[in-house]
Amino acid sequence: MQYFLRLSRKVGLGIYTDVTSRIPYYAQDFKDAWNYRVIPLTIFVFFTNLLPAIAFAQDMFDRTNNAYGVNEILFSSALAGVVFGLFLGQPLCIVGVTGPIAIFSYTVYDLIKDRGTPYFPFMCWIYLWSMIMHLVMALLNWVSYLSFITNFSCDVFGFFINFVYLQKGVQILSRQFEHSVAGGFCSVMLSILMVVFGVGSQVFGSQLHYFNHHVRKVFVDYGVPMSVIFFSGFMHFGGYLNNVDLQRLPITTAFEPTAGKDPLVRPHGWFIHFWPNTNISWGDVFLAIPFGVLLTILFYFDHNVLSLMCQAKRYPLKKPSSFHYDFALLGITTGIAGLLGFPAPNGLIPQAPLHTESLLVHDRHGRVKEVVEQRLTNTLQGVATFIFMTKPFLHVLGLIPQAILAGLFFTMGINGLDSNIVVDRIRFHFLDPRYIELDSCPVKFKQMAQIGSKKWPMVYTVLQVIAGMCEFVITLTKAAIGFPAVLIFYAICAKWVWPKFIPKEYLTQLDGEVADEVIIRNLQLIRDDDTQSDLEDGDASQKEE
Repeated sequence: MQYFLRLSRKVGLGIYTDVTSRIPYYAQDFKDAWNYRVIPLTIFVFFTNLLPAIAFAQDMFDRTNNAYGVNEILFSSALAGVVFGLFLGQPLCIVGVTGPIAIFSYTVYDLIKDRGTPYFPFMCWIYLWSMIMHLVMALLNWVSYLSFITNFSCDVFGFFINFVYLQKGVQILSRQFEHSVAGGFCSVMLSILMVVFGVGSQVFGSQLHYFNHHVRKVFVDYGVPMSVIFFSGFMHFGGYLNNVDLQRLPITTAFEPTAGKDPLVRPHGWFIHFWPNTNISWGDVFLAIPFGVLLTILFYFDHNVLSLMCQAKRYPLKKPSSFHYDFALLGITTGIAGLLGFPAPNGLIPQAPLHTESLLVHDRHGRVKEVVEQRLTNTLQGVATFIFMTKPFLHVLGLIPQAILAGLFFTMGINGLDSNIVVDRIRFHFLDPRYIELDSCPVKFKQMAQIGSKKWPMVYTVLQVIAGMCEFVITLTKAAIGFPAVLIFYAICAKWVWPKFIPKEYLTQLDGEVADEVIIRNLQLIRDDDTQSDLEDGDASQKEE
């Protein structure tokens, strides 16, 4: 009884703490946007969000029998940008359509398509149940358990997502051969060229030392978008290309659902008629509950971990964090997504950490001075995405060959793996020891060498690779719907199982908290309150005795 009384006193405490600590900075978030980095970064964030979004649109279009398409993905990304840019407690976290929600959506479609269950009303109920669970978890302060998440889980999640990107690229290319063998082989070459220039621009701008920093930054920020533009026009160069039929990104009427008012798919346009008996059976309404649980687990891990990653220790953030309130807002947008029939948005990787990385301000020696903490880039890129739902821009998107989208997935996956710490640890174990002693060896490898023993870092790396591969493999099966549970399982293992056999002195150097005290303070306040309440209850019990 004391537990429930204590719980009732704390309902909404996390949300209240987040809101009251963040509101004083709201006006400052817009004032801080007057910085030279904001305008080019808005363009950068827009393209880094738009291009993966339309790539996922192609993937979901193919995997859901044309139920989802470009307009649904653009609508979701645009709404997320504006709503989360203006109202999210932590506006640095970029939100949109992700690989995990794409996997979740078409896996649900595969599971129910033979049951006669209407897809969009069923997805609507999954999202509505998930919205309720989001709000309950936020009100009961359960997001505070996020403080148990360590670097192990964040690193593995990034590792896993990049393999998903590579898989999506292969899937899109394999479907090109269904239309034309010549078109299929041409698509393969086009995607390879896209990778060469997309990855090459990243390498040139970040790892080589030609030209000055500002010129190299142009290659990093705009290399991939310019590659997409150039190779989209490549098919119009003439010659033998005139004889090749390349499939393009399928588009529909501006601001209308992909399926229009198809009586078998979306008979009522955007608004989903979800009420039972008329449009869906009561049995299917309750069948949606376990799917809603899995989606909530996915978003709890996915979005919150991404929020932690874009507020990691290496970024000198000064403004308070917001987790409980942000999770409640995510739940509300999830419900809206269900009612309007588009994929629910949540935190994006690698866009969210890249956003913070691009807002770093360096001194003349290259050291990080501060982060431009503002909410304008997120908001403006959402507005720009809405503009791309208009007819002229939608027509431009329709000119993009599907091979480019495959190359885009490959580029994202390769760039992501190249910067992933799990891959760096794998590289380290194969490096020549003499190279590590050289001044030219990157600092990250020198830090790994300082751990001393090679045994436990290798064991830790193997555990990360196994965890990432387990998450990836399950997405290739019909059990893909359960991959959020795998994420949570390994998060629990990292916190309580690995310390059982990996010596503390090594685990401390290999793993640790994702963010510093400034960021996790609000989470700790809730947990400290729990601890204090437990102590008070214990003292009261002793007095009674």
